[in-house]
Amino acid sequence: MSPFSTKHVAINHLAPEDDYSISYLKDKFCYGNWKLTANGKEAIELALKNFKLQQDDLITILTTSNNFYISSCVTKEIEKICTWNREIVPETKLIFVNHEFGYPYPYMDAIKDLGLPIIEDCCTAFFSQDRESKIGQYGDFAIYSLPKFFPLQIGGILVSNLSVAPGKSRLSAEEARYIVNALSLHLKDLEQILSKRSENYEYGSKLFAMIGFEERFSKTEKVVPYAMLLRNKDLIKDLNNFKLHMTNNGIQNSLFYGEDGFFIPNHQNLTFCEIQFMSEIVKDYVANSH
Repeated sequence: MSPFSTKHVAINHLAPEDDYSISYLKDKFCYGNWKLTANGKEAIELALKNFKLQQDDLITILTTSNNFYISSCVTKEIEKICTWNREIVPETKLIFVNHEFGYPYPYMDAIKDLGLPIIEDCCTAFFSQDRESKIGQYGDFAIYSLPKFFPLQIGGILVSNLSVAPGKSRLSAEEARYIVNALSLHLKDLEQILSKRSENYEYGSKLFAMIGFEERFSKTEKVVPYAMLLRNKDLIKDLNNFKLHMTNNGIQNSLFYGEDGFFIPNHQNLTFCEIQFMSEIVKDYVANSH
């Protein structure tokens, strides 16, 4: 679902040395200590290491949809250290909140009131905010993934809202410099990036609504979706076969396991023609699967 394509290998490599992104991140995360990481998974790893968890300790994962779907990128990092479940119980030692697909978890104040440590997974919510504009500030730590929104192959961010600074990343100085330079280049087009993402989402939503699908979440003004997540509404009878069909047609996609839905790309580097191509492939599949 990343906006990265092969052309960005050269574009990013040729990006001039520029600390603009450092200034941007300092301003964005002025409430905490932040550092670059290799990716979102390493950010999770570094955050978890601060809590001295034992193998039999329990982390509860909460998501915006409350569906059981959760990326293995998250669960595998947790399983290296302890165990996890999906419901807060007396044994819960830490709460891991996933702002799913860029849509904020709606009960952060209630979670905060429990007094348990919190890690906010903002990997798909780099630009999204809730009504109070506090996403990323509720937790002890917040994690971000740069390739979800920028045409980069690597890069994550760990923000600590505690007095303790985040641990050391395995990023080399050369890799960190690459991220800073490339991110600086793309952030200077931020207004255009956000505008194009919004235009693509609106255009795609209308096309897929004409086929019979609908958005899984209601998009608010402060939400910048990571992908286009659609309710299937039983239009497609065999979603697993549909997933394979989309892949065979060169369309990155996945199913929203546990619900009758699927998701496809929505990013700034898609053209209207490409979005129409995706909708036509889906429309043809629906028409020929009955």
